[in-house]
Parts: sequence; C-alpha cells; structure tokens
Amino acid sequence: MDLSDPKDLASLLEAFLLASGKPQSLERLGELFEEAERPSSAQLKKALEVLEKSCKGRAFELKEVASGYRLQVRERFAPWVGRLWEERPQRYSRALLETLALIAYRQPITRGEIEDIRGVAVNSQIVKTLLEREWIRVVGHRDVPGRPAMFATTKQFLDHFNLHNLDQLPPLAVLREMEPELRPLLDDEDAAVPAALQARADLANDEPEAVAPREQPSFRSLLAELDSMEQGLKTDFDDLLEPETSSSEDEPGP
Repeated sequence: MDLSDPKDLASLLEAFLLASGKPQSLERLGELFEEAERPSSAQLKKALEVLEKSCKGRAFELKEVASGYRLQVRERFAPWVGRLWEERPQRYSRALLETLALIAYRQPITRGEIEDIRGVAVNSQIVKTLLEREWIRVVGHRDVPGRPAMFATTKQFLDHFNLHNLDQLPPLAVLREMEPELRPLLDDEDAAVPAALQARADLANDEPEAVAPREQPSFRSLLAELDSMEQGLKTDFDDLLEPETSSSEDEPGP
C-alpha cells in the first residue's frame, strides 16, 4: 500500500473509521501510523476529501462532527435501518425538550434561570438524564448566593445531533416554523416519536418523573424568549472555572 497515494490512504482511513464505530479526530487518525510512515495533516485531509467523494451515491456518508470524522448511514435511510433494533420507540417529554433547547441556545444557564423562563420547576430526573447521557455538563458556578451550577452542552451532544459546532444549530425561526409538526408531540408525552425526529435523537429510556400540572407557557412563547437571547450565544467556555468537587446547587422549589 502506497500511503502517499490519496486513494490508498483514503481506503485505509475508511477501514479505521468503520472499525472504530465512533468519531475520530485528525490527530487521532495520525497517531494510528508509525512515525516513519505517518502522513501529514494535509495528506490526511486530502485523503478524507477523496473518501467523502467516494461515498456519493452510497447509503453511507463521511460526516465531520465535533469529535472528528465518522462514517454513518445517510439520514434518509434511518426509518428503515431503525428496524434493526427491536426496542420500543423512545419518547420525548415536553419538559425535557424545552430544558435541552434552553441549555443549547442560552448556555451557560443555571437551573433557576431555566425555571424562570419555563415558569415551572425543572424535574431533577431531566437534569440527571441529560448529564448521564453526557449531553450537558457543569461549566462553572454563578457568582450569586448559593452558587448554582451553570450548564452547557458537550461534544457528545453535537456528535449525536450531527453538528460540528454550535453555529450549526438551526435558527430559532426554523424551529418556530416546525411548531405545527412538534406541537402534538410536545402536548402528548405518550405519542411515538416521528421517524424523522427519532433518527436525530435517541433519548434515554428512563422517562422523566411527572411534574405537578401547572399552567405552562406555549412553545411559541418559549421560542420567542429564546429568539431574544440567541444573539448572545456563547460557544467557548475555556474561560470558565472547572466545576467544584462539592456543589451547593439549590434544589428546585416545590
């Protein structure tokens, strides 16, 4: 095999990505070669371009996400490919969707700020589920009484939703246009997830505990609230302190 030939190198990278089953960064791909034969970053990128072109017309594609590159089934085949797994369709709850949306678009944000916007208490199980799936993380503590934790999304969140960075999140105007499709699902927690949405998300099997019924703002009003905040979206959290080992995070009110 001639590793200086982009086609040969592309075939080898294809083998790496198929075998790994998860995204691989450019740096990690380079580490898989012996030092004497290691391609340069430019050679790896060229080979990845060749691999991407070779996927055209195929059932799979090369996708760059936050953690690196991966080979994946094209989204249009998801409704059929999903039949390979016999688990019952997983379900959303309106509360979980709204909490995740607020963290994604308003990060970093505290639990109390989420509750202020939604008008209801955030169920502890929702935060636990998002943390266990590593879709959100604690990036610091707000400098106010009680020092509540601030939440932000993770690379795993971006990887799962096929995003390279937060700039690729759909504009809130697009979500607002989707509201007629989302509305029945958001109002009925027992409704099955539409195939197109199920293909983009695989939420935890553990269903959030029921929250005491209270009057909630409409999804449209939530999107309007998020729209006013979108300009201040933060994408770099390197300046924030690492979460403390012992947190005095407030418990939600009754």
